[in-house]
Amino acid sequence: MRVSGDWLADPGTQAVLALLAGAGHRALVVGGCVRNALLGEPVGDVDIATDAVPDRVMALAKAARVRAVPTGVEHGTVTLLAHGRALEVTTFRRDVATDGRRAVVAFSTEIAEDAARRDLTMNALYATAGGEVIDPLGGLPDLLARRVRFVGDAQARIREDALRILRFFRFQACYGGDGIDAEGLAACAALAEQVDDLSRERVGAEMRKLLAAADPAPAVAAMAAAGVLARVLPGATALVLAPLVHLEAARPPRWLRRLAALGGTGAGALRLARDEAKGLAARMQAVAGGAPPAVLGYRYGVEVAEDALLIRAAAGAPPEADWQAEAARGAAAVMPLTAADLMPGLSGRALGTALRAAETRWIASGFRLSRAELLAGR
Repeated sequence: MRVSGDWLADPGTQAVLALLAGAGHRALVVGGCVRNALLGEPVGDVDIATDAVPDRVMALAKAARVRAVPTGVEHGTVTLLAHGRALEVTTFRRDVATDGRRAVVAFSTEIAEDAARRDLTMNALYATAGGEVIDPLGGLPDLLARRVRFVGDAQARIREDALRILRFFRFQACYGGDGIDAEGLAACAALAEQVDDLSRERVGAEMRKLLAAADPAPAVAAMAAAGVLARVLPGATALVLAPLVHLEAARPPRWLRRLAALGGTGAGALRLARDEAKGLAARMQAVAGGAPPAVLGYRYGVEVAEDALLIRAAAGAPPEADWQAEAARGAAAVMPLTAADLMPGLSGRALGTALRAAETRWIASGFRLSRAELLAGR
């Protein structure tokens, strides 16, 4: 079997492969680029595996006047910049020691050793410069069947790096078929407590990718059944996610909307950025408050209002037929009365109280009371 595409034919990709091969080294594209090309999915980063050690890669690049950046030399990785493309070149490796969070590696000249240390069989696929697929571990049938399966013993792979628990569910959401690998699921359940030792940043990065999948609901339900979801997001529930995905219809996936639907302590557990945490809090407040669409639009804006209404609908409380128009109407509404209109007669706490009371009456009127009417009702 062969792969092809602009990513492989790219002058930068071919130049780096030729640079290494021309010096007598084996050089292969590996991992996600091969996987996605075989599945007909978009290809992003292109990674290269080689039997050349990092110092040798750096020396060859210098001789060829190719810029080299030692981005992870201790782990065997050098980034080469060729024809405007950045390619990570990593020496074949084998694990010497692992502690569940990081590995000590030794360089290898054997592709089979390099493949054996990878997490999933669908990620242990290589290809030559001409696109010929090399499958050291028999992962190609798994990929074509969209079967997400750990390389070798599932529990051993997880003990090497506990993040693989989350990657298992994320890859199931993004690339998996209808079923889920029973051995992998059992291993994740047996070792779920190891998730507690991961950095919240790493966990958050995986959850972002998982929840951005076209339909993450089955994978998240499996996470819940395995006891992993409760460790990632204490207090979360997967029950609302499947109907939410159905209701989203043609809307693009929004991982923050889906995170809000799960509930729990998302912002703290995932170490979200400040704007993400603020957006999550707004969505959860909007869901819980029970306000109508126009009020949600006014309070939170169209995006948050629509997300909250979709989550409510998924939980069994569908909004009225014109909810989108109402949310937009509320978002466009501008309070006609300002603090300046109430001064100098009022100031301080009394001013704030009066302004909030006027706003409450204006909202209750459906945003229809004018400035004069609000002043007259003081």
